[in-house]
Amino acid sequence: MTSKKVAGDKDWAQLEAAIGHTFADRDRLTRALTHASAQVSRGKKGDYERLEFLGDRVLGLCVAEMLFTTFRDATEGELSVRFNQLVSAEACASVADEMELHRFIRTGSDVKKITAKNMLNVRADVVESLIAAIYLEAGLEAARGFILKYWQGRAARADGARRDAKTELQEWTHARYGAPPIYKVADRSGPDHDPRFTVIVEIPGLKPEIGIDRSKRAAEQVAATKILEREGVWAKPSDAN
Repeated sequence: MTSKKVAGDKDWAQLEAAIGHTFADRDRLTRALTHASAQVSRGKKGDYERLEFLGDRVLGLCVAEMLFTTFRDATEGELSVRFNQLVSAEACASVADEMELHRFIRTGSDVKKITAKNMLNVRADVVESLIAAIYLEAGLEAARGFILKYWQGRAARADGARRDAKTELQEWTHARYGAPPIYKVADRSGPDHDPRFTVIVEIPGLKPEIGIDRSKRAAEQVAATKILEREGVWAKPSDAN
């Protein structure tokens, strides 16, 4: 049995209203919402992993295009900073939370063993698989419309213009403590096409922070951002709005 599942026309209608697209093939939508821990028919690939792979690429293309056309005077470096923030697991999970996707994700009973930290990745993965489902059914324009709906406002926020987090932390740490931050890879998990890196950043005299993302550098950026926000160097996104 699954611990959560989409049930009833009212639920479908609420979900599709949030997506902004009515699916002709609801099996595809169901698959986009199905975690590998859910029981599926023997011999069938019924979870979202393949869709997530495609959705990640569609998201990257549309976000890059959005930034390129919106911030016409931005340097490549600033565009890269904005891009990395907007396609991060944290950003995707925040979209899932805004849509209340946790109500619809299909998971197996062992989902109780997944920590809150890993559940963030599940929510992020489902958003990407959902993008792929929209793309496969209705094309790039429909997927772009969904992405603009949930990412355009995020791109315009003040935190999108921040400097590179690692650079900012390096300079702040040197000025305050006279020593550089130290980054350590604590874990690497997931398949080769979609790895998850867990990085710890340590600064003498401060509590360390952990960052998780799909590359070592991105995970380092997440960890650095957490310290900058925690220590008040950067305002948290909720404080910047």
